[in-house]
Amino acid sequence: MTTSFTRATAFLAVIGGSLLLQGCVVGAVVGAGAAVVGGTAKATGAVVGAGFDAVTTSDEETRARREREQREYEREQRRCEERQRRGKDC
Repeated sequence: MTTSFTRATAFLAVIGGSLLLQGCVVGAVVGAGAAVVGGTAKATGAVVGAGFDAVTTSDEETRARREREQREYEREQRRCEERQRRGKDC
C-alpha cells in the first residue's frame, strides 16, 4: 500500500511539476516572440529613418559638403601648379 501511495505521490508531483513548467515555457516563448517583434519594429524604424535622412539633406550638411569639395579642388589646383613649376603636366 505504501508503494502505490509513494508511486501515486511521485506521479502527481511529476504531473504537477510538468504543468508548472509548461507555464514557464509558454511565458518564455511569448516573451521571446515579443522581443523579436519589438526588435523588428525598432530595426524597421531605424531603416526608414536612415532612408529619410539620406533623402533629406540639411542646409548645414550641404554647406559642409560644398566647403569640403572646394578645399579638395583648391588642393588639387595647388598640386597642379607645383607640378607645372617642376615642368610636368597635370
